[in-house]
Amino acid sequence: MKRYWFAFCQSDLILEKVTDGIYTIPFSEDAPAFVKSSATVHTITPFSDGTEVRAVRIDQPITDDPQYEMCGLRASYYKLNINLYNKAGKCQEILYWDQNTRFCGVCGGPMKLHTDISKRCTVCGKEVWPHLATAVIVLVSRGDEVLLVHAKNFRGNFYGLVAGFVETGETLEEAVRREVKEETGLAIKHLRYFGSQPWPYPSALMVGFFAEYDSGDIRLQRSELAAGGWYKKDHLPQIPEKLSIARKLIDHWLDHFNTEK
Repeated sequence: MKRYWFAFCQSDLILEKVTDGIYTIPFSEDAPAFVKSSATVHTITPFSDGTEVRAVRIDQPITDDPQYEMCGLRASYYKLNINLYNKAGKCQEILYWDQNTRFCGVCGGPMKLHTDISKRCTVCGKEVWPHLATAVIVLVSRGDEVLLVHAKNFRGNFYGLVAGFVETGETLEEAVRREVKEETGLAIKHLRYFGSQPWPYPSALMVGFFAEYDSGDIRLQRSELAAGGWYKKDHLPQIPEKLSIARKLIDHWLDHFNTEK
């Protein structure tokens, strides 16, 4: 039976060239590259039409077949349709989880796949499942201005939104208010949910919100942020790529002004 093969070599994914500029994921009975007998071939949740999906890690990239191309997961967003890209992200998360749970965190024994999304220790029986790191991200507005920040860990010169991981015992809303206060010194109001996005870099779930400025002056958390401030909607700096929920929040906020014209 033919199935989609999401084959990763380190962080690069095998894409199949259909025509110039058009790509897909290899769809065949067998993997598009050599897979060691010791490698685990993961069964992933099928597509809505029942098409099967497999994820596997390979040792060597394909470099000598013009039918295929190695591509980073982020870059694949611009080459694959959204359903294939999202599935690639899930496959990458499962492979990352598999690679980082080889031994039991309780007794140190070898872990063995128990179900498609769980492992069991062969010594003490401890079971583990893929973990998601939940993070919040928020667009804070003040009239026609938006709060943008440049984190020290950003690659490039773009400015994004305040974001951070949810701490144990917090609600999502509490996490948003805490992150804004910690990183910028500002208080916010009228917090409302926007949407969520899997973020497989390596295994996070981003939960997006809108909020309005309430009070305070900007005092940046210098251990986290290199720069930040209020920016007019018509004079924005470089903003995140379209694949991120940060960009979706910003675009949605800008569309609000366009619909008012």
